[in-house]
Amino acid sequence: MSLDQGTKEEITKKFQLHEKDTGSADVQIAILTERITELTEHLKRNPKDHGSRLALLKLVGQRRRLLDYLNSTDTVRYQNLITKLKLRR
Repeated sequence: MSLDQGTKEEITKKFQLHEKDTGSADVQIAILTERITELTEHLKRNPKDHGSRLALLKLVGQRRRLLDYLNSTDTVRYQNLITKLKLRR
């Protein structure tokens, strides 16, 4: 259920803070959001796949921690990011 390289590069280019940024919280949250979306669709088709369900919960928790970190360090970037990604909070 991982993303292909092209999708990751596209997301990275869209959310990076500067030219060489590949690992900022913004980029990580965007990539996690895409993976969560894919896993959610997979689980709609395969409701008995408990391993993927556990992985989804783990990814959601990881994204939540990164969002909390971003909110505590730079609230403006946090607000812009959740607006771009259309996340509820």
